[in-house]
Amino acid sequence: MIAQILICLSAGIILLLGTVHLIYTFSGNKLKPRHPSLQSQMEQVSPVITSQTSMWQAWIGFNASHSLGAILFGLVYGYLALVHPVLLFHSWFLLGTGLVMLFSLLALATCYWFSIPFRGICLATLSFLAGTISFWWAT
Repeated sequence: MIAQILICLSAGIILLLGTVHLIYTFSGNKLKPRHPSLQSQMEQVSPVITSQTSMWQAWIGFNASHSLGAILFGLVYGYLALVHPVLLFHSWFLLGTGLVMLFSLLALATCYWFSIPFRGICLATLSFLAGTISFWWAT
């Protein structure tokens, strides 16, 4: 039971971070540049890979897809921990994939993000790891 709670905590943290990030992507000014002229420039310039989009559209799209990935992680792992714990805890693939994802997010947070997502991802990673260990310790 404690293992399920810890995995749900981990999933809930990532779900919350992804949801807040998605809201910030489409409303408010949290993900806009501090200098409005930069946004204007990003709206006028295309990336080298294609002229079919602007850097601003790509910025919004990357942030939205990043958010959706976090939301998907939170929903899937939360669901598995609550509804199908036997499947989750007896699958090295699912546990390993979850840990690789969380450690990858932690590496990104360390290199590129700021303290709030870093702390949240640290807590989510530790919770997931503790949930995995506690399940295998108890069996």
